[in-house]
Amino acid sequence: MEIKVESGDITQHSAKAIIVNLFQGVKKPGGATGAVDKALGGGISALISEGEIKGKRGEVTLVHSLGRVPSPRVLVGGLGKQDEFGVNVIRDITGTSLRRARATGATTVATILHGAGIAGLDAEQCAQAIAEGAVMGSYRFRRYKDNSNGDEPREIETLTIVEQDKSKLRAVRRGVERGQVLGQAANHTRDMANEPANELPPAKLAKRAQALAAEAGLECEVLDEKQLAKLGMGGVLGVGSGSNNPPRFIILKYRGGRKADNGMALIGKGITFDSGGISIKPAAGMEAMKGDMSGGAAIIAAMWALGKLRPRINVTALIPTAENMPSGTAIRPGDVLRAMNGKTIEVINTDAEGRLILADAICYARSQKLSPMVDVATLTGAMQIALGPGATGFMANDDRLANAISQAGDESGELMWRFPLIDEYQEGLKSNVADIKNTGNRNGGAISAAKFLHFFAEDTPWAHIDMAGTDDSDKDKGIYVKGSTGIPTRTLINLVLEMARRGKR
Repeated sequence: MEIKVESGDITQHSAKAIIVNLFQGVKKPGGATGAVDKALGGGISALISEGEIKGKRGEVTLVHSLGRVPSPRVLVGGLGKQDEFGVNVIRDITGTSLRRARATGATTVATILHGAGIAGLDAEQCAQAIAEGAVMGSYRFRRYKDNSNGDEPREIETLTIVEQDKSKLRAVRRGVERGQVLGQAANHTRDMANEPANELPPAKLAKRAQALAAEAGLECEVLDEKQLAKLGMGGVLGVGSGSNNPPRFIILKYRGGRKADNGMALIGKGITFDSGGISIKPAAGMEAMKGDMSGGAAIIAAMWALGKLRPRINVTALIPTAENMPSGTAIRPGDVLRAMNGKTIEVINTDAEGRLILADAICYARSQKLSPMVDVATLTGAMQIALGPGATGFMANDDRLANAISQAGDESGELMWRFPLIDEYQEGLKSNVADIKNTGNRNGGAISAAKFLHFFAEDTPWAHIDMAGTDDSDKDKGIYVKGSTGIPTRTLINLVLEMARRGKR
């Protein structure tokens, strides 16, 4: 989709659909919506009076113009209550409205700059939210569907933001440019997470990372199983030992800061399919385990965005990737693995595999003196139960880093909720035969998993993001569509951008 910015009058635009908006409780629309209402002979006001248009958040009403304006269709998007309005509403209503417009067959759409009028929000910020909402809300994963019969509507080709105030156009264009990058980054994550596991084993995930790195001007190195063995990465090798598809270790580097700075590390779990291994999962729902690499996908996509946005900071991304399969060569409960730092791990449950590969990645980051470290993973069902789909849980051993993650999540609309790192939970990870075991007590499982990773992070500033409950959506809602959500890609991007602005490594 191409997003354009034009100076003009929305009532005169010839797009196949135009989008205006309405706050809940407003009886007589004003501004651009009022101008469209007047051109329609009071049609919008009449529908408000009839109770068909209420302005509730997420509500989209289609009004046929019947030749009163050049566009054949007017979509009225509900913004909800004015005192609850913000950029998240703009993102969501843009996404919902564009899906509604596409369903009508419209291939060109024009919209007003939501929020920059009566709500008084910054024009650049509003434009960025519109662009993010448009790119993410109109996303569809159709690579394996045959549409030769034309049953599905065509994609929207152009979205035009129409703004009457010419003094705002430069800011609007800046916002659109950034919003498109963030939205497309989230869609890159979705593309990888939605891909079937037979089409994206570790080696092919590495090739996808190499392609995105080349596009964004990043350095990329991929370590094979022989190189992993030389480094002593027993966690990655152990998890991947049951599959015919050998593991890989993806290293992406963005260098925008000072040469002397080692920079920070972004670490992502890249399990391209998780059967549970010998501790095999139940069959019901196992097909969703193709997305167990969505943490790694989010890291790859965030790095692509950094290459496009060019902040003044150095960032290294580490994505250990493997397939967790049961076979005669797979690791077994009771086996002992040796991590890259020499510490031994007793495997209690082979379905607690993500933390094994992340341990090696954290050790590698420390060996390179990267700080701070942020790891991202669909790690525990316990986190999914604790928070559900409404928020992403995280833990951190550094308050400043934790606050920055929370702020970045607020900015992206991806709510990040901090959990405590309770030292007592480390007791449950003590092993009789090794330095640590890979599972602790059932209660507090998400924190216990984080304490396992903390054992390897030691005193390096570090945060662990467990997005098991938010990586996938079962329905279309706002900017999210059924399938991978792309969370927390935009939070990671905003985190790095803010750290660059503050001059932090």
